Amino acid sequence: MPLVRIELNEGRPAAEIRTIADAIHDAIVAQYRIPPRDRFQIVSERPAGSIIAEDAGLGFERSDGVVMIQIFTQRGRTAEAKERLFAEIAQRLEGVGVAGEDVFIGYVENGPEDWSFGFGRSQYLTGELAVPSAAGA
Repeated sequence: MPLVRIELNEGRPAAEIRTIADAIHDAIVAQYRIPPRDRFQIVSERPAGSIIAEDAGLGFERSDGVVMIQIFTQRGRTAEAKERLFAEIAQRLEGVGVAGEDVFIGYVENGPEDWSFGFGRSQYLTGELAVPSAAGA
């Protein structure tokens, strides 16, 4: 049930964008053992110059191929599980042509009370959905 926002610079073909989104989702499925159809992604293309992603003092340069990823998910996973996820996302993206220095991930946690999957109800609180365990923790 992670909600994933993927921000890219304009110019990639639609098939390449889908491949990037698939690679990110496949990494989450593999590491967190969520069902494959538990997929919520928002992919946005940005005009040139609207993504500013420097190196935070690490000493490398990013290209125009930068992929900014925000993962919103329920709290409870260990730091090690997050590190494994970050590594797998980078590995899978490298496999589809995104350089490691062009992968930026922000991870945001919240609780079951913070989600509604439709109809204005909080399905985790109403019991319509089981609160997921911290699989892959």
